[in-house]
Amino acid sequence: MIDVFQSLARRGLFLFDPEAAHGLSIKGLKTGLVPACAAPADPRLAQTVAGLSFANPLGMAAGYDKNADVPEALLRLGFGFTEIGTVTPKPQAGNDKPRIFRLVEDEAVINRLGFNNAGHQAALQRLRACDRKAMIGVNIGANKDSADRIADYVTGIRTFYGVARYFTANISSPNTPGLRDLQARESLSALLLAVLAARDDEAAKSGIRVPVFLKIAPDLTEEGMDDIAAVALAHDLDGLIVSNTTLSRDGLKDQRQAKESGGLSGKPLFEKSTVVLAKMRRRVGPDLPIIGAGGVSSAETAAEKIRAGANLVQLYSCMVYEGPSLPGKIVRGLSQLCDREKLSSIGDIRGTRVDYWADKNV
Repeated sequence: MIDVFQSLARRGLFLFDPEAAHGLSIKGLKTGLVPACAAPADPRLAQTVAGLSFANPLGMAAGYDKNADVPEALLRLGFGFTEIGTVTPKPQAGNDKPRIFRLVEDEAVINRLGFNNAGHQAALQRLRACDRKAMIGVNIGANKDSADRIADYVTGIRTFYGVARYFTANISSPNTPGLRDLQARESLSALLLAVLAARDDEAAKSGIRVPVFLKIAPDLTEEGMDDIAAVALAHDLDGLIVSNTTLSRDGLKDQRQAKESGGLSGKPLFEKSTVVLAKMRRRVGPDLPIIGAGGVSSAETAAEKIRAGANLVQLYSCMVYEGPSLPGKIVRGLSQLCDREKLSSIGDIRGTRVDYWADKNV
């Protein structure tokens, strides 16, 4: 019955412009119209990553709940964690509309939103009202017109330090001109030095060390991956998120929408992002945490991210097509996988297919 309801709801939402439909889905979560549908807790799925305890390895990626409107409602859908943002110090409107496009045949989305958000203070007020134990991460970025982008990230650390369970420095969106330049070795080193110094200063004052992750793009050269791995290992970074959306349009069925500029996400991103994940796992070794994102649409694709080297996984765009029951289905599916393979922990499969994925060409 839930699936029938969701099928009808999807058809109804798809009558609306994608951005309007997104707004309606946020309202549905706010009002309780979207029911909680979490899977039963399974200790085999619990993971400790960067000193944090996650009930299960599945998270909602940044981009959906930009302004921290519904983080706790998302957790009630079955996610083990959720990530708000990307938030910038000052509110900004983002790029001109239309700026989100559904590629229904491909079960994909192209967006060129451009960090549209209501700014730090609006998100901060909402997060202060949340349960401090809720596993809510804060994804921070820089304003488009910023004179000092690194300073914007530092401001994000200081502003949200008392409410974030972890931070993600997003330097990988393709929709803010020049942002991906921060992935270059010297720029990245300067960014991490400043961000981690701010984190360490706040930790000394509060007695609480909040982990910092770095979110990278899937459109990296081998040399670019070498640089990011070297800089990440040279600093006290807590982990990587691999990956953001791609500029690639390879293999898409919907060639009309494929011409739209912006980042592509959803099912077509799975292979490319998983290859980059495995390549980064090879480079950074077994200990640095990695969150795998891109094209996760089922328990099997979530498990494959873990086999490719991920400690945790995130999804977003595939929920556009599968509906709010997807996280619960994936979590139940991971429990069933543990049953089938007689695993004491889902982490037992981590890294078992790194070589398979890292050796693929995409």
